[in-house]
Amino acid sequence: MDLVTQGILGASLAAAAAPARDTRLAAGVGLLSGLMADLDVLIRRADDPLLVLEYHRHFSHALVFVPLGALVAALLLWPLLRRRLGFPRLYGYALLGHALAGVLDACTSYGTRLWWPFSDQPVAWNIIAVVDPLFTLALLLPLILALWRRRPGLVRLGLGLAALYLALGVVQQQRAAGVARQLAGERGHAVDELLVKPTIANLLLWRSVYVVDNRVYVDGIHVGLTARVYPGESLPLFDPDTALAGVAPDSRLWRDAARFREISQGMVVRHPDYPELLGDVRYAMLPTSAEPLWGILLDPRSPERTPPFVTNRALSEAGRERFLAMLLGRAIAPVMDD
Repeated sequence: MDLVTQGILGASLAAAAAPARDTRLAAGVGLLSGLMADLDVLIRRADDPLLVLEYHRHFSHALVFVPLGALVAALLLWPLLRRRLGFPRLYGYALLGHALAGVLDACTSYGTRLWWPFSDQPVAWNIIAVVDPLFTLALLLPLILALWRRRPGLVRLGLGLAALYLALGVVQQQRAAGVARQLAGERGHAVDELLVKPTIANLLLWRSVYVVDNRVYVDGIHVGLTARVYPGESLPLFDPDTALAGVAPDSRLWRDAARFREISQGMVVRHPDYPELLGDVRYAMLPTSAEPLWGILLDPRSPERTPPFVTNRALSEAGRERFLAMLLGRAIAPVMDD
């Protein structure tokens, strides 16, 4: 999840296990340790924009890395806290703070190498958005009260509320997935692959992405007391043999296109309005849109040039109104092509 929530979770886990006298110290140690996993964003090169995507949520988020990440945090804090905490206790708080950093990220949709090095398959349970203020507040408010009153029991209440929220995410994800499968069946589609993920900051509006015969179908699904479907767009999956015909397979362009496909778990399409943009169709500003949030620019005329990485998070006023209507479960008119 976002850095703020990762830090709050780490602080909460450490404070929950601490005696009252250590509540604030433990929270501070857990906060820093909870952020250690995301130092992988520093693994980057200016001439290789895909490198940071390959190593984001990689080994530093694996469960086997937890003891080492906690040790790094403890060693960094030891010069500051050695007169107040013995190293075993300091390391214990750091271990708790780092323990669930990868697990929390695996609850989102990006993909986390949780089982590395035993498996390189990204884990994405798709039960909560990368940013969800309700989940964050469920942890933060009890933590603030606990630090103010030095009562670790209040932190445990926050952890319990957060766990219940994730359980609700599981229920909602299963409901949305069931609606998506029913929708595909009504269309006569035998689904090859299905992804259902929450949209930003809520558990009501979900994005369904499924593949049939190398074509991807995108829909919005609202799961409140009843379900409502918002039919979306469809595009063919990227075919390098067609799009990069004439480009040598050992060229930089071909290799980076293959790398981007692997990073995106095969869910890549050419932007409907800008065919030179190869994007990750799992992510878009609207749940019904097949216009990717990010991707790389393909230029077959310059096969040895590094493909630039670009993002597009612009959303018009009409788009914002449309998202709000879907979030509230209202009926909306279909978008008409010009």
